[in-house]
Amino acid sequence: MTKLLEMNNHTLRFAAGGVYRTTRLNVASLALATSSPFQFSGGGGYCSIPSRLKLTCYATLSAVVKSQESTFDGKEAALLVDELRINFNTGRPKSYEWRISQLQNIAKMIDEKEKCITEALYQDLSKPELEAFLAELSNTKSSCMLAIKELKNWMAPETVKTSVTTFPSSAQIVSEPLGVVLIISAWNFPFLLSVEPVIGAISAGNAVVLKPSEIAPATSSLLAKLFSEYLDETAIRVVQGGVPETTALLDQKWDKIFFTGGARVGRIVMAAAAKHLTPVVLELGGKCPALVDSDVNLQVAARRIITGKWACNNGQACIGVDYVITTKDFAPKLIDALKTELKTFFGENPLKSKDLSRIVNSFHFKRLESMMKENGVANKIVHGGQTMEDKLKISPTILVDVPEGSSMMQEEIFGPLLPVITVSKIEDGFQVIQSRPKPLAAYLFTDNKELQNQFVQNVSAGGMSINETVLHVTLKDLPFGGVGESGIGAYHGKFSYETFSHKKGVLYRSFDGDSDLRYPPYTPEKKRVLKALLSSDIFGAILAFFGFSKES
Repeated sequence: MTKLLEMNNHTLRFAAGGVYRTTRLNVASLALATSSPFQFSGGGGYCSIPSRLKLTCYATLSAVVKSQESTFDGKEAALLVDELRINFNTGRPKSYEWRISQLQNIAKMIDEKEKCITEALYQDLSKPELEAFLAELSNTKSSCMLAIKELKNWMAPETVKTSVTTFPSSAQIVSEPLGVVLIISAWNFPFLLSVEPVIGAISAGNAVVLKPSEIAPATSSLLAKLFSEYLDETAIRVVQGGVPETTALLDQKWDKIFFTGGARVGRIVMAAAAKHLTPVVLELGGKCPALVDSDVNLQVAARRIITGKWACNNGQACIGVDYVITTKDFAPKLIDALKTELKTFFGENPLKSKDLSRIVNSFHFKRLESMMKENGVANKIVHGGQTMEDKLKISPTILVDVPEGSSMMQEEIFGPLLPVITVSKIEDGFQVIQSRPKPLAAYLFTDNKELQNQFVQNVSAGGMSINETVLHVTLKDLPFGGVGESGIGAYHGKFSYETFSHKKGVLYRSFDGDSDLRYPPYTPEKKRVLKALLSSDIFGAILAFFGFSKES
């Protein structure tokens, strides 16, 4: 019989010897069943922990993390990688049947656990339910269903042409899985940015370790429980934790590392991967600009900018609008339109709006607050600026012509602050964008086709939307990834499959049609024939074969 020994310091100890730590245990009551399995109940949800100690539901538990007496260190990480490599080498994850079954289970997981997922996202970020569904669940489910539909086509070898030098022959490009891959995800879209790359890795037939962000603990813990319940643990694992656990994982040899996050940690990941010559995908970020011409539909442009800034996790998005560029003459009209639509979206007091996410934690709250209070910046605020530290809320804030040397213009903002930079003419905005590192996304609002073409041709960015923000990432036939300091590599749709695959070139020949032209001894006659063949001069090759030349 399982007996509760103590509950203090957020720690539950049971007579069976297991130790389970919990953070922000938001349950109204804690009930212990008369025998294993035991139960937690309360808060309108119900969670059951069977004797094998795995949560089968996660309705209102914000973060429950299994903790052994020993920490996850380098030794355990090495054992994990070795185990997964042994299981990968059995060939099971390479089979179509295994891949499709795991993808179907992910789709089933999203359908059956939608409420648990949205509640975890709310606990981590106060993310509105509809925003969570549209930005995270719907996008992930769409990627999964596309992979299920197209997997056979993606896996099929691609036949390519051969040349006269290999005649008779045939050739194919064969996709093969890389092996055992590590995925390190981010906290701002903690479900989408964890599961979408996992879908790509599974589609390609790899064994996978997912390391979710500890900054979104509810979602991290939920992913660990759901993956254990729905997916094959012999090839797909979740490792929770912070810097020590991530460091232990990075010390291992992987066949690919896929990282989503900031440039600072991206450099650490890349340096760790270089020790083993491990290829990496780095999905980073940067300062994503929105260049706004004066010929736009003002209301539509304002609404779409707001959607790409504040309705996108309250500015905490790598593809969110970081700053706006417009002309000095047009800026007042654009700002007035933004103010009007912000009021429509979030009401008179946006700090009380249920449709606006909170800042993820106090560190980032203070970082953003410090940006606003910086010398030469505070007096540039023309809208918003209100804060509610106990709720980690900052209202949508617009600033005009913030000093170039301020941290707001030197760093990725990643929050609800929107500086508006004014220029004399709209074309000057190109130089502003080009003077900075290449962003993950760039946006242009104009009906001028020539300006659109100039923007596409002359502005380098990971991706673009014209007269729109962020929606380009929902198109699975477009690659999503950075360039320069905003990232390396791309994914989404088939690009995810290819990111986690190796394209192997294969030549097929029979033992027939073997010619001694390529073999020693090398003679002048062989040289003449081979030179003609390699120049696609069939007539010259025939003449050379019979001892003649074109000149004779």
